[in-house]
Amino acid sequence: MSENCLIINKMVVEDIGEVVVIENLCFSLPWAHDSFLNELHSNKHAHYHVIRQENRIVGYAGLWKVLDEGHITNIAVHPENRRAGIGSKLLEHMFKFSIEQEISSLTLEVRKSNISALKLYKKYGFEEAGIRKAYYSDNNEDAVIMWKTNIGS
Repeated sequence: MSENCLIINKMVVEDIGEVVVIENLCFSLPWAHDSFLNELHSNKHAHYHVIRQENRIVGYAGLWKVLDEGHITNIAVHPENRRAGIGSKLLEHMFKFSIEQEISSLTLEVRKSNISALKLYKKYGFEEAGIRKAYYSDNNEDAVIMWKTNIGS
């Protein structure tokens, strides 16, 4: 897949249907349509982006900006499009967006068992900072808290 055919845009309401399909394929506790709608319309801290390949959404990412920190709420890639660098492109975009928004550090939680996500985040300079015990209500799995500081450097 050529990088040139990947386009990242700000998420709009019309994108939510495709995003929810990916959300349901990727997560055991998926966000509902109304959750994304609320994020886009009512959460002044929320910033969501989609990545398209040939006019089809293949992934998305979101963060909440609070003062000079960003909390990555979700990053997901359609299972059919994994291992093609899309997650990396989304993460790189979130770094660029963070710099533009004067966000100096980013945090996120990830399932302890999600080894591929942990490897991706570590590759991009995130460091483990703690554990949220029994964070995920579907199976009481722990979440690894990760931080990346000095986004601009």
